[in-house]
Amino acid sequence: MPDGPRSGAVSGPDDLVQPFRIDPFALRGRLVRLGPTIDRILSQHAYPEPVAAMLGEAITLAVVLAGALKYDGIFTLQTKGDGPIRLMVADVSTSGALRGYAQYDAAKLEASLTGAGMGMLSVPRLVGSGYIAFTVDQGEDTDRYQGIVELAGATLAECAQHYFRQSEQIQAGIKLSVGRTGRYRTWRGGGLMLQRVPPEGGYAVIADDVEDGWRRAMVLMSSATAEELVDPDLPPHRLLFRLFHEDGVRVYDTHTLEARCRCSRERIEGILRLFSPDELEDMRQEGVTTVTCQFCNQSYVFDEADLDRIRKT
Repeated sequence: MPDGPRSGAVSGPDDLVQPFRIDPFALRGRLVRLGPTIDRILSQHAYPEPVAAMLGEAITLAVVLAGALKYDGIFTLQTKGDGPIRLMVADVSTSGALRGYAQYDAAKLEASLTGAGMGMLSVPRLVGSGYIAFTVDQGEDTDRYQGIVELAGATLAECAQHYFRQSEQIQAGIKLSVGRTGRYRTWRGGGLMLQRVPPEGGYAVIADDVEDGWRRAMVLMSSATAEELVDPDLPPHRLLFRLFHEDGVRVYDTHTLEARCRCSRERIEGILRLFSPDELEDMRQEGVTTVTCQFCNQSYVFDEADLDRIRKT
């Protein structure tokens, strides 16, 4: 949680969550800016550009949504559909470790993109019909929370807003941008989220001026361009000041993010112990068993001596 509001806080431009608040309407928000972190995640796999862009949006959205929750563990966003991109998974820990991956059908993807421009790279075209799920896992001794809703919207942001509309507890607006920028065409991502929690008694008791403030803030948020959300030369606090300074925006301490996978050789060994000797034998190729992490694409090689040791434990 932030230490407290600072009207003139200055932060770096990349790999962070910038919480903020808009007075006098007590609207809470977050601005997410991803640079080297998202470029590293998307570059670890040879994804076609439309797949990388959609996964980048999923990763950015996961960070935006995780910032709205009080939890100690892992927040996971997952989409599953019948389109070219069968599955996307993005998760972020409370310490700021971020990762993500996508599974796609190359033939379906090529067919879906025939004659389509970048503007046609929508959720219905690339992900198809299915669902988006949000999961909070705080460890073995706690219950997992999961929310699931059908994919309803042209963008992932619209799908998430559809989820919030199903809830009576929160109203939210979300805007995302992902793309390649600069001389080296590196991936960058940016996101904005505004939210409010209804007071006791529900939205019917909200004063007209607060309603007007909410609508005004949503209009101002929508004025942020896709380029501004990912611009490395536009610090987050400056963008927030441009958008909301007339209503009294306050920024809080930022939270940093980094691309960090949780895979390890020890974790993979633990998984291999769950397989029978016959299953382990079926996994061998040229005398070794190779396991590749779907998230970071790192490969772990186990020879016969390693497998003998695993069988005995």
